Amino acid sequence: MRFSQWILVAAVSATAMAFSAGAAMAHLINGSTMDMPDSNDYSGSWPVTVTRSQHSNWTGCLTLTENASGSSASLVIGSQKFPYGSFLVVNHTLVATITAQAYSQNAGLVFIGSANRGNIGKGVFEDVYGGSDFDSGALAFGLKGGC
Repeated sequence: MRFSQWILVAAVSATAMAFSAGAAMAHLINGSTMDMPDSNDYSGSWPVTVTRSQHSNWTGCLTLTENASGSSASLVIGSQKFPYGSFLVVNHTLVATITAQAYSQNAGLVFIGSANRGNIGKGVFEDVYGGSDFDSGALAFGLKGGC
C-alpha cells in the first residue's frame, strides 16, 4: 500500500473512533464542521467486488444496519460468513470494518468508498492482519438491495 493510502486509512480510522455516526454535524477542534449524514440512508445489503488484488479478487455481499443501538456490518463471500463489524459515514466517505479470523492475529477487512445521497461509489478494500497490510484492491459497490 502506498504511503498516501495509509494516511487516508489512518485519518478515516481516527475519525471513525472520534465521532459518533448518529450526529448530524460534528464540530472539530479548529471550529470547522464535519458532515455526518444519517447512516440509515446506507442501511441495506450491497454487492461488493474487489479487483486488482494481489492475493484474491472476489464478489460478496456487505450488509449495513443502523438502529437505535448503533451501526453494524456483516459480510458474506460465497459460503464464508463474517458476522461482526461496524460502519459509519463521514464527509461523504463510508468506512466499514469487518472482523476476520487470522491464526492468532487480529485481522480486519476494511471497505472505504465514496458515499453521497444514499449511494456508495468506488473505493478501496484493505485486508489487515496483525495491524499490517496483507492485501488491498479496488472496490466497487453494486446497487443497494442487490444481494
